[in-house]
Amino acid sequence: MTGTAKFDDWIRPHMCALMRIARAFAEPADQHDLMQELMISAWRAMPAFRGDAAASTFIYRVAHNRALTWKKRHSLSLFRARAAQIDMAALNDGGTDGESGQLEALYAALRQISPIDRSLMLLWLEATPYADMAALHGLTQTNIGARLTRARARLSALIHEVSDEY
Repeated sequence: MTGTAKFDDWIRPHMCALMRIARAFAEPADQHDLMQELMISAWRAMPAFRGDAAASTFIYRVAHNRALTWKKRHSLSLFRARAAQIDMAALNDGGTDGESGQLEALYAALRQISPIDRSLMLLWLEATPYADMAALHGLTQTNIGARLTRARARLSALIHEVSDEY
């Protein structure tokens, strides 16, 4: 039996569960993409399956973890795209008053966090890899991740405070 046939036999009984995961984590337009990623993750994880747990448990864990990381990455991409869209609208003076207010709220909040966190947030918005941020600031990648998590939470709170002023 080929590897593909073996995978097909192994995954087939769990396709409905994978589809439910894709539907729960992705908008309809993105469900097919997420489903492909779930299948690829299961394919890559299959050699690690030792049979200690039921195949359904193993596949569900692999798929769920992949869906969580996909959702986080997808949400971050949407946030970055929206921030870039607001920036471009402001540069072109074609933004709506609401967009200008959102942009000013973002920059006002950025000015209230520490300079290093401000720099990290700007690099993050530019999709700079953690390794590059770490090299630039002399920090570890783990520290970069922790600082960004705290900075995003702080910015979110500040934006709500600042946006009330605009």
